[in-house]
Amino acid sequence: MEIDVQKMIFEFVGGLGIFLFGIKYMGDGLQKVAGDRLRNILDRFTRNPFMGVVAGAIVTMLIQSSSTTTVLTVGLVNAGFMTFRQAIGVIMGANIGTTMTAFIIGIDVKEYGLPILAVGAILIFFFKNKKATYIGQTIFGLGSLFFGLETMSGGMKPLRSLEAFHDLTLNMSDNPILGVVIGTLFTVIVQSSSATIGILQGLYGEGLVDLQAALPVLFGDNIGTTITAVLAAIGASVGAKRASLVHVIFNVLGATLFLLLLNPFEAYVDWLKDMLNLGPEMTLAFAHGSFNIANTIIQFPFVGFLAWLVVRLIPGDDKIIEFKPQHLDPIFINQSPSLALDQAKEEVVRMGEYAYKGLEETNLYLNNKQQKHSEMAMQIEDALNNLDRKITDYLVDLSQASLTDEESHKHSALMDSVRDIERIGDHFENLIELIDYKNSNKVDLTEQAIEDLNTMFDLTLMTVQQATRALERMDREEALAVVQKENELDRMERTYRKKHIIRLNEGLCSGQAGIVFVDMISNLERIGDHAVNIAEEVLGEKESL
Repeated sequence: MEIDVQKMIFEFVGGLGIFLFGIKYMGDGLQKVAGDRLRNILDRFTRNPFMGVVAGAIVTMLIQSSSTTTVLTVGLVNAGFMTFRQAIGVIMGANIGTTMTAFIIGIDVKEYGLPILAVGAILIFFFKNKKATYIGQTIFGLGSLFFGLETMSGGMKPLRSLEAFHDLTLNMSDNPILGVVIGTLFTVIVQSSSATIGILQGLYGEGLVDLQAALPVLFGDNIGTTITAVLAAIGASVGAKRASLVHVIFNVLGATLFLLLLNPFEAYVDWLKDMLNLGPEMTLAFAHGSFNIANTIIQFPFVGFLAWLVVRLIPGDDKIIEFKPQHLDPIFINQSPSLALDQAKEEVVRMGEYAYKGLEETNLYLNNKQQKHSEMAMQIEDALNNLDRKITDYLVDLSQASLTDEESHKHSALMDSVRDIERIGDHFENLIELIDYKNSNKVDLTEQAIEDLNTMFDLTLMTVQQATRALERMDREEALAVVQKENELDRMERTYRKKHIIRLNEGLCSGQAGIVFVDMISNLERIGDHAVNIAEEVLGEKESL
């Protein structure tokens, strides 16, 4: 029998593409339906490693990607929402949650891929309601997953008549390590363990591999999936590197252990298959689920040791942005409003220091284009938004307490300052977006424009720093210096605009570059305005005393 190799490759590659799209699209849809609740689940239900496992499994089931859960977890560790030990629990749970895709594939409805696609498309295109669109996206992704699997299966059928493929499967049955290597390499290439396990289920379903050959490939898939976290951690923070290493150690140890116990595990899977009358695809889904649950149960008691080991292997202090307020104790609101005000002020000052740091990272991103500075700035902006909400709520509660006139003035000054600092975060977020636009569209600013921007950045940074210091010390001289600097920023903006128009007229820069430059200096000038607002609160507070 002659095999149409081109057709076989096209069907397999095309089916794989549709399958990967389906997983991604379904996960994105579920994430949009859930909204911020995913992050809240990880934040609220990870008080200890066991709850971390549960939360990691639930979130990964919803977003269909253990890698995305790991990335979210790293963000929460960096944000100070979660300890490193809790993160280990989440990563373990993510491995359990990722088995959900295998169970979905195990439900034998592949032939209904096209009707499911149609239902998803109807919800996306004929309903204006956002939630219906997101549900449609989820259903469309599910249909793509099944349709891609069906297409891949069609491409794989001719393999049964290939002598080389028969030899390979025989070698995999005799040499389990070969199966692990193949599973690892294929997952590294495809970047999705769900996809490689889906393919493995298809091969097993078609009778192209036996259970003894399939199980080591399944173990290898679990090792290969760690590559996404490893790649994400390159050049990232210490916390990201540690979370990535935990993922690798956890999966490699699990694969090694189950490779040593391959014969009893195979007997257990065979027993499950007969006991529950499972089809081939569902048999591998149960094998995958059992492997990850058992691996978690075995390694869970060693969470503390795993944390200790990883910290020793990757030493260093991580840069942590604390999202949570450190000084706001509600008990003082009724007991001592004066002390509560002082606590609120400490938190506002801390917020101001973050604003300075975020602006500094933005300036670094402008000059060296390193993504880590952009990510740090955006993380700080998230922290500013969170602190804004928490401090404002605290101050609103405090306004119900009996305050003296002096305390009322201080209360109003803090309320206004919080708003101004939050707005500074919005402006450096705008600057990040402008730098992203400049970099992605290859918009070149002249050397003079870059020099002018850096000069204005330096003055803006000094203004924000001095405004925060003035608020911290209630220092009138510092506040007056801020007003002077802001006047200088206004003059600077006007001068640089004129210089830009001259460059434009002389043909030294493009219109696109000009728009980016003008928007940047405008955002820096607005940051100066917010800094002077804080300084004027200090001046007004002093005058009222």
